[in-house]
Amino acid sequence: MNAVRMNNPPDSFSRRRFIGTTVPTVAAVAFSSSSPRAAYAQESAPPVSVGPQPVGVTLHVNGASHALSIEPRVTLLDALRERLGLTGSKKGCDQGQCGACTVLVDGRRVNACLTLAIATEGKQVTTVEGLAHDGALHPVQQAFIDADAFQCGYCTPGQICSAVGTIAEGRTGSDAQIRESMSGNICRCGAYTNIVTAIKAAARA
Repeated sequence: MNAVRMNNPPDSFSRRRFIGTTVPTVAAVAFSSSSPRAAYAQESAPPVSVGPQPVGVTLHVNGASHALSIEPRVTLLDALRERLGLTGSKKGCDQGQCGACTVLVDGRRVNACLTLAIATEGKQVTTVEGLAHDGALHPVQQAFIDADAFQCGYCTPGQICSAVGTIAEGRTGSDAQIRESMSGNICRCGAYTNIVTAIKAAARA
Protein backbone atom coordinates (compact mmCIF):
# COMPACT_ATOMS: atom_id res chain seq x y z
CA MET A 1 0.00 0.00 0.00
CA ASN A 2 1.47 3.30 -1.02
CA ALA A 3 1.78 5.95 1.69
CA VAL A 4 -0.22 9.05 1.07
CA ARG A 5 1.60 12.31 1.86
CA MET A 6 -0.66 15.11 3.00
CA ASN A 7 0.58 18.59 2.20
CA ASN A 8 -0.38 21.56 4.42
CA PRO A 9 -2.75 23.98 2.78
CA PRO A 10 -0.88 27.01 1.44
CA ASP A 11 -2.62 29.41 3.82
CA SER A 12 -1.98 27.42 7.04
CA PHE A 13 0.06 29.09 9.86
CA SER A 14 3.28 27.09 10.33
CA ARG A 15 5.88 27.43 13.12
CA ARG A 16 8.47 28.63 10.62
CA ARG A 17 6.16 31.35 9.44
CA PHE A 18 5.38 32.42 13.02
CA ILE A 19 9.06 32.82 13.91
CA GLY A 20 9.74 34.66 10.69
CA THR A 21 7.10 37.27 11.41
CA THR A 22 7.66 37.85 15.16
CA VAL A 23 11.46 38.12 15.38
CA PRO A 24 11.73 41.32 13.28
CA THR A 25 8.94 42.94 15.34
CA VAL A 26 10.60 42.17 18.68
CA ALA A 27 13.95 43.44 17.39
CA ALA A 28 12.38 46.69 16.23
CA VAL A 29 10.76 47.30 19.63
CA ALA A 30 14.00 46.57 21.49
CA PHE A 31 15.96 48.88 19.22
CA SER A 32 13.50 51.73 19.60
CA SER A 33 13.44 51.48 23.44
CA SER A 34 17.23 51.49 23.69
CA SER A 35 17.80 54.29 21.23
CA PRO A 36 19.30 57.61 22.40
CA ARG A 37 16.07 59.38 21.54
CA ALA A 38 14.06 57.10 23.86
CA ALA A 39 16.65 57.50 26.66
CA TYR A 40 16.52 61.28 26.29
CA ALA A 41 12.73 61.21 26.50
CA GLN A 42 12.95 59.29 29.78
CA GLU A 43 15.60 61.61 31.24
CA SER A 44 13.70 64.75 30.29
CA ALA A 45 10.49 63.62 32.01
CA PRO A 46 9.27 66.15 34.59
CA PRO A 47 10.52 65.46 38.15
CA VAL A 48 8.11 63.82 40.55
CA SER A 49 7.69 65.44 43.97
CA VAL A 50 8.69 63.03 46.73
CA GLY A 51 7.85 63.48 50.38
CA PRO A 52 5.50 65.78 52.28
CA GLN A 53 5.04 69.36 51.15
CA PRO A 54 6.35 72.31 53.23
CA VAL A 55 4.11 73.77 55.91
CA GLY A 56 4.25 77.07 57.71
CA VAL A 57 5.53 77.08 61.28
CA THR A 58 6.60 79.78 63.72
CA LEU A 59 9.45 78.92 66.07
CA HIS A 60 10.18 80.95 69.18
CA VAL A 61 13.92 80.66 69.70
CA ASN A 62 16.00 82.63 72.20
CA GLY A 63 13.26 85.22 72.64
CA ALA A 64 12.68 85.85 68.92
CA SER A 65 9.98 84.51 66.58
CA HIS A 66 10.87 82.99 63.23
CA ALA A 67 8.31 82.14 60.53
CA LEU A 68 9.53 79.21 58.45
CA SER A 69 8.24 77.04 55.63
CA ILE A 70 9.58 73.54 56.25
CA GLU A 71 8.64 69.93 55.65
CA PRO A 72 6.86 68.32 58.61
CA ARG A 73 9.72 65.79 58.97
CA VAL A 74 12.41 68.46 59.53
CA THR A 75 14.00 68.09 62.96
CA LEU A 76 14.45 70.95 65.36
CA LEU A 77 18.21 70.53 65.07
CA ASP A 78 18.19 70.94 61.28
CA ALA A 79 15.84 73.92 61.51
CA LEU A 80 18.12 75.61 64.05
CA ARG A 81 21.34 74.97 62.17
CA GLU A 82 20.30 75.20 58.53
CA ARG A 83 17.42 77.68 58.59
CA LEU A 84 18.23 79.95 61.54
CA GLY A 85 22.04 79.79 61.49
CA LEU A 86 22.23 78.73 65.16
CA THR A 87 25.09 76.27 64.85
CA GLY A 88 25.93 76.01 68.54
CA SER A 89 23.84 72.86 68.83
CA LYS A 90 25.93 70.14 67.23
CA LYS A 91 24.94 67.15 65.14
CA GLY A 92 26.85 64.23 66.59
CA CYS A 93 25.26 60.78 66.38
CA ASP A 94 21.93 62.09 65.01
CA GLN A 95 20.29 59.28 67.00
CA GLY A 96 19.73 60.90 70.39
CA GLN A 97 22.59 59.05 72.07
CA CYS A 98 25.42 61.59 72.39
CA GLY A 99 23.58 64.68 73.66
CA ALA A 100 25.58 67.14 71.52
CA CYS A 101 22.31 68.57 70.18
CA THR A 102 20.68 69.19 73.57
CA VAL A 103 18.56 72.34 73.80
CA LEU A 104 15.90 73.55 76.22
CA VAL A 105 12.21 73.56 75.28
CA ASP A 106 10.11 75.38 77.85
CA GLY A 107 13.04 74.91 80.21
CA ARG A 108 13.27 71.16 79.79
CA ARG A 109 16.11 69.29 78.08
CA VAL A 110 15.41 67.66 74.73
CA ASN A 111 17.49 66.06 72.00
CA ALA A 112 16.95 68.40 69.07
CA CYS A 113 17.89 65.67 66.58
CA LEU A 114 14.89 63.58 67.70
CA THR A 115 12.42 66.45 68.05
CA LEU A 116 10.35 67.62 65.09
CA ALA A 117 10.50 71.36 64.59
CA ILE A 118 6.72 71.62 64.16
CA ALA A 119 6.26 69.94 67.55
CA THR A 120 7.84 72.97 69.26
CA GLU A 121 5.48 75.56 67.76
CA GLY A 122 4.10 77.72 70.54
CA LYS A 123 6.93 76.72 72.88
CA GLN A 124 10.07 78.57 73.95
CA VAL A 125 13.28 77.08 72.59
CA THR A 126 16.59 78.07 74.15
CA THR A 127 19.91 77.17 72.59
CA VAL A 128 23.39 77.78 73.94
CA GLU A 129 23.43 81.09 72.03
CA GLY A 130 20.46 82.31 74.06
CA LEU A 131 21.84 81.68 77.55
CA ALA A 132 23.94 84.83 77.87
CA HIS A 133 22.16 88.12 78.64
CA ASP A 134 23.36 91.67 78.03
CA GLY A 135 26.88 90.47 77.28
CA ALA A 136 27.15 88.49 80.53
CA LEU A 137 27.67 84.75 80.36
CA HIS A 138 25.21 82.40 82.00
CA PRO A 139 26.57 81.10 85.35
CA VAL A 140 26.92 77.61 83.81
CA GLN A 141 28.89 78.98 80.87
CA GLN A 142 31.20 80.87 83.20
CA ALA A 143 31.59 77.82 85.45
CA PHE A 144 32.62 75.66 82.48
CA ILE A 145 35.34 78.19 81.67
CA ASP A 146 36.52 78.49 85.26
CA ALA A 147 36.64 74.71 85.80
CA ASP A 148 38.20 74.00 82.38
CA ALA A 149 35.29 71.66 81.74
CA PHE A 150 35.88 71.20 78.03
CA GLN A 151 38.66 70.31 75.63
CA CYS A 152 37.70 70.09 71.96
CA GLY A 153 34.44 71.90 72.71
CA TYR A 154 32.26 69.91 70.33
CA CYS A 155 29.97 68.51 73.02
CA THR A 156 30.15 71.63 75.21
CA PRO A 157 26.98 73.42 73.97
CA GLY A 158 24.91 70.32 74.67
CA GLN A 159 26.66 69.76 77.99
CA ILE A 160 25.94 73.34 79.06
CA CYS A 161 22.25 73.21 78.07
CA SER A 162 21.89 69.87 79.84
CA ALA A 163 23.63 71.28 82.91
CA VAL A 164 21.20 74.22 82.99
CA GLY A 165 18.35 71.71 82.91
CA THR A 166 19.95 69.58 85.61
CA ILE A 167 20.27 72.56 87.95
CA ALA A 168 16.68 73.66 87.24
CA GLU A 169 15.49 70.13 88.07
CA GLY A 170 17.35 70.24 91.40
CA ARG A 171 19.43 67.19 90.60
CA THR A 172 22.73 68.48 91.99
CA GLY A 173 22.61 67.02 95.49
CA SER A 174 25.71 64.88 94.99
CA ASP A 175 28.36 64.05 92.42
CA ALA A 176 26.60 60.75 91.72
CA GLN A 177 23.29 62.51 91.12
CA ILE A 178 24.92 64.98 88.75
CA ARG A 179 26.64 62.20 86.83
CA GLU A 180 23.39 60.29 86.54
CA SER A 181 21.51 63.36 85.35
CA MET A 182 24.21 64.17 82.79
CA SER A 183 24.66 60.59 81.58
CA GLY A 184 22.93 61.35 78.29
CA ASN A 185 25.73 63.72 77.28
CA ILE A 186 28.92 62.08 76.05
CA CYS A 187 32.31 63.81 76.21
CA ARG A 188 34.76 61.90 74.05
CA CYS A 189 37.63 63.91 75.51
CA GLY A 190 36.80 62.63 78.99
CA ALA A 191 36.31 65.95 80.81
CA TYR A 192 33.65 64.47 83.08
CA THR A 193 35.35 65.30 86.38
CA ASN A 194 35.66 68.98 85.52
CA ILE A 195 32.09 69.03 84.16
CA VAL A 196 30.80 67.86 87.52
CA THR A 197 32.92 70.51 89.26
CA ALA A 198 31.50 73.21 86.96
CA ILE A 199 27.90 72.14 87.58
CA LYS A 200 28.37 72.17 91.36
CA ALA A 201 29.87 75.65 91.19
CA ALA A 202 27.06 76.94 88.96
CA ALA A 203 24.43 75.39 91.24
CA ARG A 204 25.91 77.26 94.22
CA ALA A 205 25.95 80.48 92.21
